[in-house]
Amino acid sequence: MIKIRNLSHNYAGGRKINFPDWDIDSMDQWLLLGASGKGKSTLLNILAGLLSPTQGTVMHNELNLHSLSGTALDRFRGRHIGIVFQQSHLIKALNAIQNLQIASSLAGLTFDDAHAMNLLKDLGIEELKKKYPHELSQGQLQRLSVARALINKPDLLIADEPTSSLDDENAFQVLEMLQTQAKNNQAALVIATHDQRVSQRIDKSYLL
Repeated sequence: MIKIRNLSHNYAGGRKINFPDWDIDSMDQWLLLGASGKGKSTLLNILAGLLSPTQGTVMHNELNLHSLSGTALDRFRGRHIGIVFQQSHLIKALNAIQNLQIASSLAGLTFDDAHAMNLLKDLGIEELKKKYPHELSQGQLQRLSVARALINKPDLLIADEPTSSLDDENAFQVLEMLQTQAKNNQAALVIATHDQRVSQRIDKSYLL
């Protein structure tokens, strides 16, 4: 489904990172591993179409992701790639369900009410649909971020260091949530992490 070939990125100041070739099949679950500064977040941003590589290609179902630009790239990302950032980046002026609605609107899609409510129910936050981000706990914000990432039924779900600040119990709950939701939504899952606890739960790993 996704193929990385001959990929590299040059940073300001001349530092260059070369990324090994990588094939991600439909519904695969991968860890993106590497010490801080090795380029995990850079590669995630390239996979998500948020950053253009200096060289190489990211093929997404036979489409060269970085051949798109502007609105076309934004629409493609909104429809095919779900991202769970370290920070929630939810819109503070909108309640939970409205944050899901705007994610569909920005992708040019019709909002699927039934799918949205099923997601919120599966994630245990159905009763919070009218709550605003400042009214939610950190765990609830994270679950809403996962719902937003999945609302448009993406092919690929990306999570950046989702367990780094969590204790063991909560870390494994978040990991289980991401794995289950990716499977239920038939999405491939890529988790960038330096958290060794996560490696106990996912077999495939891509090392930087």
